[in-house]
Amino acid sequence: MLNLLRKELKIGHINHYRVLDMEKKPITPEGQQRLRSELDHLKNIKRQEIIDAISEARAHGDLKENAEYHAAREEQGLNEARIRELEEVLATSQAVEYKSMNSQGKVIFGSTVEIKDLETEESHKYQIVGVAEANIEMNTISFTTPIAQSLLKKELGDVVEVQTPSGAKEFEIINIEII
Repeated sequence: MLNLLRKELKIGHINHYRVLDMEKKPITPEGQQRLRSELDHLKNIKRQEIIDAISEARAHGDLKENAEYHAAREEQGLNEARIRELEEVLATSQAVEYKSMNSQGKVIFGSTVEIKDLETEESHKYQIVGVAEANIEMNTISFTTPIAQSLLKKELGDVVEVQTPSGAKEFEIINIEII
């Protein structure tokens, strides 16, 4: 997952070349598609809606005291920032085809893992995904989180210890799926 980038540096009339290592960040194909869809929506639909709102607000006259105009301009700034963020994420990520990997019964990137808290007996189910697509409300966690790091390469029935702000917790892996 290493991308080599050649950068030309001009010093005087001599060209110098430097190779920069830029590691691609893993992302699931589904996460990559969701981000591409969001980017497409923001660029092709939301951007035009905001332009139309700005035009309509301008038609109302004095821009200094025009709350609609200022709100639309602020929304435009937020939209453009999100577009830049998504473009950066997509440019620096690489989809990992985890469904075609042989996990040999171990937790890998993309796995959906069900774990049981050995203290409370509560179970939780998480998919281990890339940083940009992690969303705890959708039960997806980044592979960089302590819990995901402790689960990777483990097998069904293994007990893992995770350091949390409230101390160490133990979890048992009760199911591993590639969905």
